[in-house]
Amino acid sequence: MNRTVARIPAKPKNHSRRTSASKPVDARKASLADSVYLGVKQNIFDFRLLPGDRFTENEIAARLHVSRTPVREALYRLEREGYLQVQFRSGWSVRELDFTQFDDLYDLRIALESACVQTVCARAELPALDDLKSVWLIEPKRRLDDGEQVCALDEAFHGALVAAARNREMARCHQEVTERIRLLRRLDFTEASRIAATYEEHAQILRAVLTRRADRAIVLLRKHIETSKTEVRKISVHKLLSARRR
Repeated sequence: MNRTVARIPAKPKNHSRRTSASKPVDARKASLADSVYLGVKQNIFDFRLLPGDRFTENEIAARLHVSRTPVREALYRLEREGYLQVQFRSGWSVRELDFTQFDDLYDLRIALESACVQTVCARAELPALDDLKSVWLIEPKRRLDDGEQVCALDEAFHGALVAAARNREMARCHQEVTERIRLLRRLDFTEASRIAATYEEHAQILRAVLTRRADRAIVLLRKHIETSKTEVRKISVHKLLSARRR
């Protein structure tokens, strides 16, 4: 078994091989596929599986003690999301990071979110955005410091601004961009200083939107996303170099 597969946990996360006889077979297969999917994806996110690493379905199945069917389902799901690619006659590999593509996607985010903020601020009736105010307009002592939680809240913040424009096609496109940059975007919340900056910058953007200062909100939004893009690139390069040295 090669060095790549050795990084995969020996069993799917939170999965026991004992299953109830009454549980439908299809449900068990779906559960197994979900477990494999989450396990492999987490290893990619944690840089235990590195860009360019190769493995086969049989190796993953043997390591996780499952059949190839749930493994294949999980791997094709990860391929659709852009994390893996099929190597003709030689199994699978982790897709190389394309920083040019990530930059383009971040730029698309800026364009979409700026247009939506402009629309929201111009509405005759401004959305209340109470959910956002309860998360981001709070005292510093009430702020969260868990990176995964803040990452999820960050996605929800930007998604809510887009949704408030009530353009379903823009919201769909924005969600697709969000999913495609998630691998690197989450790294922006691995440092306390970046979490603190996210709270401060979101609060400034939100206040500008609530007071219909569209121009200011767009300037703040652009700066916020550009800074995040720069920081994420630096962090990802550092983590990749550190992982390869290990």
